[in-house]
Amino acid sequence: MLIVTHEDGSRTPFDSGRLRSLLKMLAALLGLADLAINLTLISVAASLPEKISVDELLGLAAESLALRVTEEPLFADLAGKIEAYRLRRHVSELFAQNFQILRDYVHPKTKEHHPLVSEKANTFVQKYAGQLDAMVVPERDFSVSYFGMRTLANSYLLKRNTKVSETPQFMFLRVAVGIHGMETTEAALEKVCETYEAMSTKHFVHSSPTLFNAGTENNYLSLCFLVAMGDDSIDGIYKTLHKAALILKGSGGIGIHMHNIRSSGSLIKSSNGSSNGLVPMLRVFNNTARYVDQGGNKRPGAIAVYLEPWHGDIQDVLDLRKSHGQEELRARDLFYALWIPDLFMERVEKDQQWSLFSPSEAPGLADVYGGEFVHLYEKYEEQGLATKTMPARKLWLQILETQIETGMPFMLYKDACNRKLNQKNLGTIKSSNLCCEIVEYSSKDETAVCNLGLLALPNYIKSTSNEVTYDFKKLHAYTKILARNLDKVIDVTLYPTDDAHTSNKKHRPIAIGVQGLADTFMELRIPFESPEAATLNRQIFETIYHAAVEASVEMAIDLGRYSSFAGSPASEGKLQFDLWDHKPEFFDDWDDLKAKVQKHGLRNSLLVAPMPTASTSQILGFNECFEPYTSNLYLRRVLSGEFQVVNKYLVNDLKALGIWNHAMKQKIVIENGLINNIDVIPTELKKLYKTVWEVSQKNIVNMAADRGCFVDQLQSLNIFMKTPSIGALNSCHFYAWKKGLKTGMYYLRTQAASRAIQFTVDKDTTASEVAAIPTPDILRLNKNVYLSLKKFTDQMEKELSPKNPVHIKPDSSGLKRPRTDSVLACNPSKNLAALAQKVVNHDLNAGSNMKSLRSSKKRQRSFHEPRPEAELGGINEVTHDIFDTTPRACKIKYTEACDSCSG
Repeated sequence: MLIVTHEDGSRTPFDSGRLRSLLKMLAALLGLADLAINLTLISVAASLPEKISVDELLGLAAESLALRVTEEPLFADLAGKIEAYRLRRHVSELFAQNFQILRDYVHPKTKEHHPLVSEKANTFVQKYAGQLDAMVVPERDFSVSYFGMRTLANSYLLKRNTKVSETPQFMFLRVAVGIHGMETTEAALEKVCETYEAMSTKHFVHSSPTLFNAGTENNYLSLCFLVAMGDDSIDGIYKTLHKAALILKGSGGIGIHMHNIRSSGSLIKSSNGSSNGLVPMLRVFNNTARYVDQGGNKRPGAIAVYLEPWHGDIQDVLDLRKSHGQEELRARDLFYALWIPDLFMERVEKDQQWSLFSPSEAPGLADVYGGEFVHLYEKYEEQGLATKTMPARKLWLQILETQIETGMPFMLYKDACNRKLNQKNLGTIKSSNLCCEIVEYSSKDETAVCNLGLLALPNYIKSTSNEVTYDFKKLHAYTKILARNLDKVIDVTLYPTDDAHTSNKKHRPIAIGVQGLADTFMELRIPFESPEAATLNRQIFETIYHAAVEASVEMAIDLGRYSSFAGSPASEGKLQFDLWDHKPEFFDDWDDLKAKVQKHGLRNSLLVAPMPTASTSQILGFNECFEPYTSNLYLRRVLSGEFQVVNKYLVNDLKALGIWNHAMKQKIVIENGLINNIDVIPTELKKLYKTVWEVSQKNIVNMAADRGCFVDQLQSLNIFMKTPSIGALNSCHFYAWKKGLKTGMYYLRTQAASRAIQFTVDKDTTASEVAAIPTPDILRLNKNVYLSLKKFTDQMEKELSPKNPVHIKPDSSGLKRPRTDSVLACNPSKNLAALAQKVVNHDLNAGSNMKSLRSSKKRQRSFHEPRPEAELGGINEVTHDIFDTTPRACKIKYTEACDSCSG
């Protein structure tokens, strides 16, 4: 007999009826049928041991549902509800009471008082206990998916002796209190309420360190730190190492530039010996990153090393991440990035020579950019100070080969970063951060810091029975709230070092990012590569930048401008788009806003920086940042575990068309998460659900450049290639550089290194079960298909057409948004009925409706076959073969054989 152990220690026989009742209650919230409940009970019963606790039983039920999420996306939501119910059984019902318990915590091992929340935060909470308790909406925990709940429980929610001791709603309120509750005033209470509501309703969320630590004794809320290497000496190097360790301890990620460290073989005057160069030193930093994790095993320590390509040790550094070679010449736990001057790219393009220098013998190259850099670099060449001279393309080829093998070094363009930065008045910018989205001034006296938050873009879609629109006015309002929050974080966070505190208070940069751009396109029925998507991309980021600038001006009026404002481009009336020579499209009050900036100043030197959002995307349930989906069916690995993920939008569409079943799922598995070769799926859906491997990377770069005009920091731009070639990668980099991007590439993602699908495929699926996918004849006989389609039309949009431009008109606030007759407003039912008719009219015979993978592929051009002119899109010679993933030889290495680039 199976025995269930309860919290009070009592034991009772297992009663499947009680579990069924709970599942039925939670499933009713999602409209799931009894089938889901029965499947769960069967799965649970098959896995039960002889003795189990109630908590373990609920966890088993949730896990059972999560494993079936590829069959029905709502199973993830039901599993999330079970997890939320399971969690709430261990946490006090009232927020203030639970907060006091966290404050009074005594560690069971040491028997000492070990408060988990700060005294200041607890004072605020207890003073306003009634208002805060009333503020919490517990039911919103049920909106978090299973994957989001597991991510929260593993890394974000506070624990007492490994037991999770707060709910997601309590966490959001704790964060709000941690940001605004340092002063016990009614005004602070209003800000706490505003912030809680925004995060609880998933309109935005703060970065991971803020969620980890806000309101606790360990109030380190900042994520990104840009460290300058100290003097090129034992004292300077180890002081920098100590600084890095302190930052890692406080949950920070680090970008550090090492352009000033002498290269291997350089003279050490004090000993008359020779330097060992960067590699042995970097191994010390590598081991420090391994030892000092971020926030108590919540995340591993991480350091990105920035180096300019003229440094004498550049070739050795490029090899440090490789999986082969001598172990003493590797430092694989660091991340590597190139800080590339335009001169290097020009010499690669022109096939000229490139010189390497030791900064001890050719000083100052890292301190200048643009024309000054060119003058100094060529002066050192003329003086014969180079430690080595080689063809620029030889070094370029090594960079490309290293990227293909390891996914890095990251590519950032020094001149673009310096020319287009509002901090250019402070001095030459020498590096970015760990994830290539922050760019700020740093020196041996100033460690740059940035606080991050991100907007969940799909939650600004507004649906009615007749149309679906994007609510730019709401996006504008929440962006301003987030900007004020991030500015407040600057004042309340703890700083790991004094120079970080000094820098952040002087320049007050913030970073607003996004997640779910791909989800937004899918919900609005806009293919990622469509002109409408390009327009919406520009409009969203112009709205975000406008709101952030407006909020910063308002804060400058109320609280004062940041102290280094004078001399900045903004002080001269130049905003980010002016530095790109771009004219904004969607707001007609930019001139008025710039006049206010010049008159009152800005509270924050920098504002917008779209960052990676892996863990927070799991919490809110959307795709990462601004990227397309990597697959429609795949395994997702994050710190909290490995999850099966299915594109819920695609599944809902296929269900509405009557063609979603086990055989269809297996076919998508066989196709590695792609649907382009599945003939029964309509063309409209194939365009809508293209993965990042099918979307043109030229389009990805173009969209990055379009929004770059409104991104005053950087953006974490990954490049995706199934099977990267030297020619394709070369074309990509030159295209991004010539488009003016500041971040040319974060990671190079290749499908071989990250297979999207690793599920088990049933052996007989390809032969027999595929025939079970409904054919047009079956659809014609299904009398209920149109009723089911009608029911689904609330979430659908009219068929897109390039002939329907987005018409914009301003409202009374100066904000512009689409008219109801634009592509962003739609009559859903009309489109889906037409789409269904296309499926019905798709004339295929049963058993032949699925082409083999081999026969459905497009014919590849032979090596020397010219590319059709229509495909070139006017790209210049260097980039004309942009992102073609056909393996090719390259003229860089084989001068006699190349049709993909001119080097």
